[in-house]
Amino acid sequence: MKRWLKISLKIIGVLMILLILAWAAAAYYISKNNKAILAKILNQVNTQINGTVNVSHMETILLKGFPGISVSLKNVSLRDSLWSKHKKELLKAKDIDVSLNALSLLIGTINIRKVAINNANIYLYTDSNGYTNTSMFRTKNEKKAAENDDSSSDLQIRIIDLNKVDLVIDNQKRFKLFSFYVDELKGKINYPFGRWDGSFKLKTQIRSFAFNTKKGSFLKNKTIVGRMTAHYDGEAEVIVIDQKPIKIGEDTFSIGANINIAKNQSAFSIAIKADEILYRNVAQLLAPNISAKLFKFGIEKPMNVTASIIDNGEKNTTDPLINVKMTVQHNNISIPSGELTDCSFTGYFSNQDTTSIPIGDSNSIIRFYGLKANYYNAPIKIDTFTVANLEKPFAQGLVTSKFDLQQLNGSFNDETFRFGKGTADLRLFCKADIDNFLFTKPVVYGKVTIQNADITYLPRNLKLTNSSLDLHFNQKDLNITNSRLQLGKSIFNMNCTIANFLNFYYTDPQKIEAKVNLSSPNLNLSEFIPFLSPRQTKRKATSSKNAIKEASKQLSAALEASKVHLQLNVKKAVYDKFVAKNLDANVSLIGNGIYFNKIKVQHAGGHVTFSGRVEQMGTINKMQMNANIAKVSVSEFFYAFQNFGQQSVTSKNLKGFLSAKVNASGNITSKGNMVPKSMFGRVSFTLDKAALVGFEPLEKIGKFVFRSRNLSNVQLEQLNGLLTLRGDKVDISPMKVNSTALNFDVKGVYGFNSGTNIALDIPLRDPKKSADIIDKEERELARMKGIVLHLKAVDEDGEIKIRWNKKKDRE
Repeated sequence: MKRWLKISLKIIGVLMILLILAWAAAAYYISKNNKAILAKILNQVNTQINGTVNVSHMETILLKGFPGISVSLKNVSLRDSLWSKHKKELLKAKDIDVSLNALSLLIGTINIRKVAINNANIYLYTDSNGYTNTSMFRTKNEKKAAENDDSSSDLQIRIIDLNKVDLVIDNQKRFKLFSFYVDELKGKINYPFGRWDGSFKLKTQIRSFAFNTKKGSFLKNKTIVGRMTAHYDGEAEVIVIDQKPIKIGEDTFSIGANINIAKNQSAFSIAIKADEILYRNVAQLLAPNISAKLFKFGIEKPMNVTASIIDNGEKNTTDPLINVKMTVQHNNISIPSGELTDCSFTGYFSNQDTTSIPIGDSNSIIRFYGLKANYYNAPIKIDTFTVANLEKPFAQGLVTSKFDLQQLNGSFNDETFRFGKGTADLRLFCKADIDNFLFTKPVVYGKVTIQNADITYLPRNLKLTNSSLDLHFNQKDLNITNSRLQLGKSIFNMNCTIANFLNFYYTDPQKIEAKVNLSSPNLNLSEFIPFLSPRQTKRKATSSKNAIKEASKQLSAALEASKVHLQLNVKKAVYDKFVAKNLDANVSLIGNGIYFNKIKVQHAGGHVTFSGRVEQMGTINKMQMNANIAKVSVSEFFYAFQNFGQQSVTSKNLKGFLSAKVNASGNITSKGNMVPKSMFGRVSFTLDKAALVGFEPLEKIGKFVFRSRNLSNVQLEQLNGLLTLRGDKVDISPMKVNSTALNFDVKGVYGFNSGTNIALDIPLRDPKKSADIIDKEERELARMKGIVLHLKAVDEDGEIKIRWNKKKDRE
């Protein structure tokens, strides 16, 4: 063995022996001077604080602190000078292990190198007046320090070890409560001049992290695991925690902080950063008053978040300043009114938008910059979107989009609209209140242009093709202009004004009133028949959370509940066999009713004015009408209205010109056809220059009598009458018929299928014999001279039979 190695080993051996001897001497010294050493430890601590430390007794632990000497302090309590008033012990521990410098003991001083606190409670208390029990550390007990003749240095603990410690920071003045269960805290501390630097390993559970106990705790029941480094500047009385990764729950955050512990200060700032973290995990870390609102939203994939929490220590505030930045790229976001897919934006949150106004929900704001997404499968862009005043939140932003309408089909689920070709181009500035995270009382400025569109409104199976329109939003009003709409072969232009549309849309759709002007050169009214049909609804199995479907239902409900007042001007209108010219109509659609307020039309060489309503009941609808008919061709009129549901007197039987007043009600099918035998009401009419051609009852009479006269073509100069409609029967009021073939009086009941009983008083006198009598009264007396046949037309076995009308039956 080389000589230098032998010398080195000898030196090391001697040093080891000396160390062991020193350690043994220190251990012997402690065992012999247990009470004195404990008194010195307590004295050294007490000179550093303005309070008292109590220990029941001390036990020596020889091997645990080698090469130092360890002692265990039992039943330790630490109380400030005002403990007798508030009864909050700053420290209460069953066991505190203290490691002492063995060499310092040999020269009669106490140098504490390590403190291990086990099974303890630490309670940092601030009362409602601002007094805190930690003030005991801010000033030394100068009297005790002066009386202490110990020359030991200031207390400098090099190693701290906390195990199973309950730590509570309770600030009742500012409603703050921080409570931790410290499972493990191990740290080493160095003491450069005027400061200390520490490195710590931490594992703790957060029971409360409440900046405002009235609003709940952040990080509730979360576990924090990690390493941190901290620095303390004794002159500035500031603790700086370096920003390093720490695991909170299952996620890793980079967290740093500055804490001011100067007298009467509780200022701090916390910096937080997390990359690729799920939105829901972030929301779970926040206080209930915030997380409850955030859970209304969802972000599918991880995102990047940075945040700061700053408390300036001012006593007139309770909430800290919170600033958050969020970066989202190509993510899917659920919101109460739908879903944003492929969404990207940069978001900011602050609970103090205006610095001159106190921190709080009413001064909070959320800003989104550069938002791009698909909404209802339509691409949207928003340069800046804000949600301000979270106490009574309102949102605003400029939305732009241009897309093919077919992209919307997947969102509406074939329940309200189906889109074919066409494009939409929108630019809207929107501002709205948010009630329970739904937009209310919106104010919208801007324009939506739809071009060359095929749109089907499914609840009524209305199909628009090659249609274009501009929607102008002016605050709460909606105006529709430049509209070219095609329904089947009907093409018309539309202008529409809906006052206060956006407000009523969300709050009370029944108050929506649309004033619509339609004009067309040629209109096929049968293509509007779907308005008579009941709404078609489809029930589909969907997920419980389908905000798009709910929005679709809301739009459909608003369209059905709203009132539409329609002014229609058409050059030519056709409905089945009815042809009208210069149609001028005022129609209202209200609820399940179609109200024909006033319709004027030229038809069959005359004029018709009409009013009435249709009440939608399903496949059969109720109808009521009032009509004034002026000098229309009776043949064309009966033909146009399908002989009013009967086949006895048809358009083929009638000639001449009809004027009439009709007041009737009946049923009409959802396809627009009159229901036979459903009409009730009155018809008063005048026939001028008329003829009754091929009328079956007269032809039967001709076979019985007047065989020489032509009863198949009876000319009438003028005929006035009153008919009462009773479903399958018509009551004929007494009526005098003067014709070229014969004169007769008629009254009774005509049954469409059965129940016909018509009385006919027919003079045998040929009307031609009275044709030369000029005086009307004399001619009237002459018409009934001579033999008068009293007949009746009755229904027997489904056929009309002519019988004698006996005197007793007539009376």
